Amino acid sequence: MYCRNCGSEISELAEVCIQCGVKKMVGSSYCPNCGEATNPGSDYCVKCGIKLAPAGEAKSRMAAGLLGIFLGGLGIHRFYLGYTGLGVVQLLVTLVTCGMGSIWGLIEGILILCNSTITKDADGRPLKD
Repeated sequence: MYCRNCGSEISELAEVCIQCGVKKMVGSSYCPNCGEATNPGSDYCVKCGIKLAPAGEAKSRMAAGLLGIFLGGLGIHRFYLGYTGLGVVQLLVTLVTCGMGSIWGLIEGILILCNSTITKDADGRPLKD
């Protein structure tokens, strides 16, 4: 993994880049996969072809988790994170099962708060604490 701000190689376990001190996945100057310089407005890396996460504000883990716990049956937490397809599926499952499908959203909300399964939004940005 490479720093999006300075292009230095960083460990998967590191929270910040030791070269520039910026949090992991913050910035838009370098590809996190290959370290190649990128155009800040690019959607894909021209060297390795991966989709670059757009620069922007990270979503809140707390908000996503609480939405999952309280409104998970409606898929609201999935819509919040940008996973609209899964949000629609959760909504349909809840309707078809007369509300029993809402357990799925409750469990996901708890897992989000525990930083266990869903750790990134649909654009690949890590959730902020």
